[in-house]
Amino acid sequence: MTRELFVTDNTEAVLSDDVARALGEGRAVVALESTIFSTLGLPAPANADALEVCKRAVLDQGATPAVAAILDGRPHLGLTSDEEKRVLNGTRKVAERDLPVARAQKWDVGVTTVSATVALAHAAGISVFATGGIGGVHRGSELTGDISADLDAIANHPVITVSAGAKAFLDLPRTLEYLETAGVPVLGWQHDWFPAFYTRSSGLPIPHRVDDEQTVCDVLRYRTRPTTGVLLTVPIPEADEIPESRISAVLAVALEASAGAGVTGPAVTPYVLARIEKETDGQSIPANLALARNNAAIAARVAVAMTR
Repeated sequence: MTRELFVTDNTEAVLSDDVARALGEGRAVVALESTIFSTLGLPAPANADALEVCKRAVLDQGATPAVAAILDGRPHLGLTSDEEKRVLNGTRKVAERDLPVARAQKWDVGVTTVSATVALAHAAGISVFATGGIGGVHRGSELTGDISADLDAIANHPVITVSAGAKAFLDLPRTLEYLETAGVPVLGWQHDWFPAFYTRSSGLPIPHRVDDEQTVCDVLRYRTRPTTGVLLTVPIPEADEIPESRISAVLAVALEASAGAGVTGPAVTPYVLARIEKETDGQSIPANLALARNNAAIAARVAVAMTR
């Protein structure tokens, strides 16, 4: 069973019973985007595996998972098993800009990106969100202007976003510069380097290292702008890392193929990820699962600390 919750004047969401109960009792909740659990994020059955391991990682740390999605034109936080099956087959992305359109047009199934999930989490009073890797400034953005809405959402909603850095095929130096300009604190979880998704280090130093959950919570608490969020970057576990030399060669091939196919905008990420999977003979899939599970576990630890 679910119940409807009006979280702001303009946003209504359907909360699952366990999410509603946890929020009502002041217990820890972690929001999870649903794009990663659809075929736009991972091929079946890996997407279903990702959903289960991320939910389990959150539960094991004492928090409640709240998967976000659009179903029958309404935002949801927390899904029933039947609703999860619909999301696993979802093929329509929903960014923050799309939320009012999805409601107005009553989209059947929409899988939420980072920006949409951060917005819904904030509206519902959820302070911690876990994902795989955020979007960012795309290579060649000086010509295309292609910058992910994820960055704007993180800068404008007071939510802690936990990720393995940004997608490796992005312009990572410019992504960090954008976050600095937007006033977003970028933290490294027990690590001194900005992660590059499949690899633990991009070679770019992290602005601020943190070694415990309470410090992460305090950074959000002491923000100087009431709407600014925090980006907590967590490197992929060492055992699951893809060597930088290999991933660099694969990225070059994937980006060249993307450009040759004329892929632009939101379509770039699923196209490039699918090409990386092909070029790594599937090695990228277990790496994706490992980093997503790890991020969810760290996010849950932070969420629990937020309730103290």
